[in-house]
This record gives sequence, structure tokens and C-alpha cells, in this order.
Amino acid sequence: MEHIAIDLGGRESQICVRNGEGRIVLEERRETRRLGAFLWRRERSRVIVETCAEAFAVADKALAQGHEVRVVPSTLVRGLGVGARGIKTDVRDARALSEASCRMDLPSVHIPSQVSRRRKSQCGMREALVGARTQMINTVRGWLRTQGRRVRTGAAETFPKRVREQQEQEHARPLARYVERQLETVELLSRQIAEADAELLEEAKQDETCRRLMTVPGVGPVTALRYVAALDERSRFETAHQVESYTGLVPGENSSSENRRRTSLTKAGAPALRWALIQAAWTMRRCRPEDPAVLWCMEVERRRGKRIAATALARKIAGILFALWRDGTTYDPNRGARRPSEPTHRETSN
Repeated sequence: MEHIAIDLGGRESQICVRNGEGRIVLEERRETRRLGAFLWRRERSRVIVETCAEAFAVADKALAQGHEVRVVPSTLVRGLGVGARGIKTDVRDARALSEASCRMDLPSVHIPSQVSRRRKSQCGMREALVGARTQMINTVRGWLRTQGRRVRTGAAETFPKRVREQQEQEHARPLARYVERQLETVELLSRQIAEADAELLEEAKQDETCRRLMTVPGVGPVTALRYVAALDERSRFETAHQVESYTGLVPGENSSSENRRRTSLTKAGAPALRWALIQAAWTMRRCRPEDPAVLWCMEVERRRGKRIAATALARKIAGILFALWRDGTTYDPNRGARRPSEPTHRETSN
């Protein structure tokens, strides 16, 4: 079997092909968008790429042609010789990857499905709109402070209306055009965000797993879609603790010999999913104060503080969501509940 290592680039990629004995049989540079045609002409081989923006698209093309695919984590490639001795070129990188593949079966990250990637993109695009609106609002708030004024609090969608009403009441003249332009942009972004929210809600409603996950208090369409898209295949995980570790919501460890030291959260995995789970925890605390999970969280808060308790609840939600997905059930607050005064077997450090 040949080993085809591809050092991917936005426009062009470097290819290095070795035979089963490890001898280089082909080296060339090719446009990245034409890699599919190149792979189609090769016999069944092992294709090795490093994680990057183009990696999964190339992996899809290789898999469609019947090749084995290894998408090697970027954190691992330096240990394989990429950039060794302070010299890094596309030719050397492709050679190093192909040589390593000849010597060992390289580990590969999970290649997510097309549906999973689409959902991640949908959520990411929505979050970009929310971030842009927040930046616009903060710009106007900063301008108001230079005028010695503050606008009353409220929802982001009503911010332009509140600013205009205050202007009419206090100054009886229209806002400067450069401020009004910002408010008009906030209104446009709010309409786009509402459209994105409706799209995500419809997507979640059509997915049976997401519907079950949304029975958990605090878990909405964004959290459910983020969760399902990140895990992609439930069979990849055997226990809820594996999922909690995958989301980076468990404490790390820095131990040596007889010394044992727990550290702060590992924060491994997708930051967007971890953020969504923590937001779900805060919402659950606020909206369902009598839920057994929230009562447990409040007990943790009395001992460890509010932030650690919220993170612990987020970790618990991650485990609950996995159990619902695995068992095909909906949320039952009393299932597995215990009195808050009972000791817990694991708390999150931060």
C-alpha cells in the first residue's frame, strides 16, 4: 500500500507518495481544489493530512475513492518530524508525514459527518452575528458615556428604541448620523439573529435526539445542536464520564512520583460546546431552583463558590445529555436524584 502525505494549503498543496518499502515514488505540488482528481487516479492508499481548515473536505474525497485516511492532530505532527531542527517547508513536512506513516499507523482525529459540520457552521455563524451586535451596542454605550448618559437596561433587540426614546426625552433632536448608523446596524443584526434562531429551532425540532435533549431545563436548540454535532456518533463514548472529559469540564492532574496534585479544568475539546453547557447551567439555576440537580449545585456552591458550582452543574448536564441520548429517554428530574446533604463522589476544580 502506498502512503500519500499531503501538506495542505489554501491554494496549493505539497504531495509526497511513498511505496510500501518507504521509498519516495512521487513528489509534486498541486492546486488544493484539484486533489480529488489526483486521489481518484491513485490505487487504494493511505492518505495522511494534518488538521486544518481544508482537512475534512480532502478526507471526504479520499474516503469516497476508497482510500484509508488519517487526519493527524496538529499537536502531534512536531513529534513526527514536521519543522524539525528549525527548518519547516512544505516539501519537508510532506516527507516527514509520509515517512512516519510508513513506520506506524498514525492516530487520526474523528472525521465528523457532513450533518455535524453543517450544524457547527450554523451555530458558529449565528454566534458571529451575536458578537457583531454586541460590539455595535458597546460602541454606542461607550459614546453615551462620553456624553454623561446611560440608557436603561433591557434586551439587545430593543436597545436602538431605548436610545432613541432617551434622546427625544432629554434633547428633543435626532441623534447624530454616525450614531444612528450604528443603531440601524443593530436592528439589522437583530433581524438576522432572529432568523438564525428560527432556523436552528426548526433544525432541532426535526432531530429526535435534539428533541429529547431539550427536555433538560436550560438546554435549548443551540446547546442541543452543539452537543449532538460535537459528539457526532454516540457509539464513540462508553460512559458519561468520557463525555465530560471530552468537553473539558473535568479537573486536570499534574502528578509525579508520590506527589498528587489536581489542577484546574482541562478545557479540552470544543470551547463553543463548553460555553453552551455552562450557559445552560446558569439558565437551569435561574429557571428551575427546585430541580434536584440545582439543589445539588447549591450545596456545592456553599462549599466551593458560585463559579465552581455552575461549572460542576454544566459537567453534570453533559453527563445527563449523554444518558438521554444513549437510553432514548427524556429528562426525569427525580431519576438518580439524592438529597443535597449527601456527599458527592466528584466535584469540579477550577
